[in-house]
Amino acid sequence: MDALAGLLDGPRAQGAFILRMVMSPPWSVRIEDRAPLCLMCVTNGEAWVVPDAGTPVLLRPGDIAIARGPAPYTVAHASDAPPTAVIGPGGRCTTLRGEPLAEAMDLGVRTWGNARDGATSVLVGTYQLAGEVSRRLMDALPELLHLPAELWDCPLMPFLEDEISRDEPGQSVVLDRVLDLLLIAAVRAWFSRPGGEAPAWYRAMGGPVVGRALRLLQNDPAHPWTVAALAEKAGVSRAALARRFTELVGEPPMAYLTGWRIDRAADLLRQGEATVESVARQVGYSSAFALSAAFKRVRGVSPQEHRGARG
Repeated sequence: MDALAGLLDGPRAQGAFILRMVMSPPWSVRIEDRAPLCLMCVTNGEAWVVPDAGTPVLLRPGDIAIARGPAPYTVAHASDAPPTAVIGPGGRCTTLRGEPLAEAMDLGVRTWGNARDGATSVLVGTYQLAGEVSRRLMDALPELLHLPAELWDCPLMPFLEDEISRDEPGQSVVLDRVLDLLLIAAVRAWFSRPGGEAPAWYRAMGGPVVGRALRLLQNDPAHPWTVAALAEKAGVSRAALARRFTELVGEPPMAYLTGWRIDRAADLLRQGEATVESVARQVGYSSAFALSAAFKRVRGVSPQEHRGARG
């Protein structure tokens, strides 16, 4: 399991909010859905993504932007266009006065906008729950990531455009998985772009010693790992592994393992109805009590409180 596969393993897009937005100027949509992550791919025309704090980004055909919530932002035909519609939690669309717009702007299967033949077309895929994307990956992304078409060549965009308007059995699952693949491709391209600053854990995966130790921890967090056991598997001394790991990853091996276990537990708790006891054993804790104590120490809330929270 490599760095991205490990981070995205487990809960993924589940009934993601996926559609094609087709617009003719003037248009401007305020996004206040508090979603943790939204991918926007322009297939025709141009669109501005304007964060409340930060530099507006112009998207052209083939470009992709990833907005990391819950901060609001605006998508429009011009960077200074005043909003005329608002997207709230759950993808609910209204006017600025709160009047529903879902029916008025419905253009067919997963297609939404103000003109069926509008000059601008944007594919939108939104992860609606925080547990669908690893927090460690979320923390590594800027609030607004922009990949121009010249920096990546991804065949998934035309595939998603073709699939998005299909209305067949199981189509929502197909779209969820395509969205996951598109996210992986975009993040990989972002980390490897010229001048890119990939997080330490991502860079460390390429090392023969620390990379092996990271893969061992990610693949089997439930194992009773020690620094000595990891060092033996990596073929170096305990002191050498501890030193190299801390230098490259930014924290000692056991601190990384604790964070990884809590991240995996957080995802599993949101994924289904598994008991805290069951989740504890899956990630390497002897009991629900032991997991709860560690979880609250790291995240400030209990596992049950985390499971009940959204966003």
